[in-house]
Amino acid sequence: MSDGGDEGDDAESDDASAGTTHALRPLRTDLAPVVEAVEATGADAFVAVGDRFDDDLRYLTRFSGPDRPYALVVVPDGASGDDRENGADVGRAVCCAPALFDEQARREFVAGARARGDGEDDDPGDGEDPGDETNAHDGVAREVRTENVGDHAGERAAAAVAELVDGSDTDHTLLVPSSVPHDAAVYLERAGNELSSTDAVTAARARKTDAELDRLRRAQRATAAGMARAETVLADGEAGEDEAGRPVLRWEGAPLTTERLRREVNAALAARGVRDAGNTVIGAGPSAADLHYVGDEPVRPGETVLLDISPRGPDGYYGDMTRTFVVDGDGGWERRAYVAVESARETALAEVEPGVPAKTVHGEAAAELAAYGFDPNAGEGETGFTHGTGHGVGVSLHESPSLTGAGELRPGHVVTVEPGVYGPDVGGVRLEDLVVVTDDGYEILAEYPFGIVPEKRG
Repeated sequence: MSDGGDEGDDAESDDASAGTTHALRPLRTDLAPVVEAVEATGADAFVAVGDRFDDDLRYLTRFSGPDRPYALVVVPDGASGDDRENGADVGRAVCCAPALFDEQARREFVAGARARGDGEDDDPGDGEDPGDETNAHDGVAREVRTENVGDHAGERAAAAVAELVDGSDTDHTLLVPSSVPHDAAVYLERAGNELSSTDAVTAARARKTDAELDRLRRAQRATAAGMARAETVLADGEAGEDEAGRPVLRWEGAPLTTERLRREVNAALAARGVRDAGNTVIGAGPSAADLHYVGDEPVRPGETVLLDISPRGPDGYYGDMTRTFVVDGDGGWERRAYVAVESARETALAEVEPGVPAKTVHGEAAAELAAYGFDPNAGEGETGFTHGTGHGVGVSLHESPSLTGAGELRPGHVVTVEPGVYGPDVGGVRLEDLVVVTDDGYEILAEYPFGIVPEKRG
C-alpha cells in the first residue's frame, strides 16, 4: 500500500519519457458480464450504438476508428452451465461496422479478442485470419458484418437481433446503455423491440484490468512530466512588472501567462505520446478558483497557480493530476489553504481500501477541511470546498465510481483523490492524485512531489 509520501518517480526518466517505448499488455474487454446481464434480466440481447466518441461502445469493442455510427449486438448462446464448464461459448457478439472499416473491425474487435495459447502478452498479429470468430478469450464469439451499410446503425442492429435470437421479427427485449442515441432507440423500437436500460457496462468499466492499468500508469507518468515542466517554468520565473507597472512573473523575457504555461505543459505531453485533449486547466489568482479555467491570465507573484492536467493516452485512457504553487508567497491565505488541503488528501487516502463506502472518503476529507476552518459544503462561487473528493478515471475522464456516490470501493477501481478549497477573490488550492484500489489498500499510479514553492524538476 502506498502512503502517498513525497518520494516519487522521476517524471523525466520513466517509460513515458520521450523516445522510449515499452510493450503494453493486450487490451481486451470481457463481454461475459454483458451476456450475464441479458440472462439475469430475461432479456433477449444487448445493443449499443455509437461512434468512436462513445466511450461505452469503444470500451466494449476496442474498435477505435469509425467517426460514424455503428452497432454492437450481444446475445447469449443458450448453452447450459454444464456446457459452459466444458468450454462451450457463452454468447455471440456482432459488430455492425461502417463501410470501409471491415478490415480494421476484424483486426481490433475479433482478432484482438482471440485467446492466445502462449500467454496474455502474445502478439495478436499472429498470422491467423483476423476475421476468425472462434476461440475468444471470454467465450463470446465475435464477428463483423458490413451488409446494408446504407441503413441506420439502429436498423442494422435490429436486423442482427432478429437473426441471432430466433430468426424472426417477433418482439424482443433489449438491454441498452443509458447513453444510447435517441435516433437509434427509435429505430430499435420501430422494429418491435422493447428497450430497457442497464448499468452492466458502467459496472464493468469501473474495475480495471491489468492491461487497463498499464495504460493508465503510462498516461499518468506523462501527466507527471507535464507537471514537472510547468513547475520548472514557474521556478525559473522572476518577479517583474507588466506594461502597466503591475507585479507579474516574467519568464524568458516576457510576462508569464496561464496560456504560455499551458503551451509548455502541452508540449511536454506531446513529447511523451499523449494528447492534452483540451484538458490542461491552469488558473492563476482568482481564476484558480474556477475549476475548469482554460483562459489566459497573467501569473503574478504571491498568487496561487493551480494546474490540473488530464491528458488522453494509449487507447484513450486518461491521466489526471493537480498541483498548486505560489511564487514569492507571503504565507497568508494560500499557505493555510495548502496545509489544510494536504492534510485532507492524506486523510482521504487513509480511507481507501476495499469494502469502504465511497462516500466515506469524501466525508473524511470534508471533515478535515472543516477542522481547518473551511466550509466543507460551499456552493459554487463561495469560499470553501465546492466539489466532490474524487471520481473514476478510465476511457472517460469522469466515470464510475464517484467518491460522493453509492457503493463500496473494490479492487480495480481507479479514482482521483482531489480535495481543494477556493476563495473567489483570492484563488484556489487543489492537490490531486490518481490511485487504484488494491486488495489491501491503494497504489498511487504515478508519484509526484508536493510543495507550494515551485522547484526545478529538469
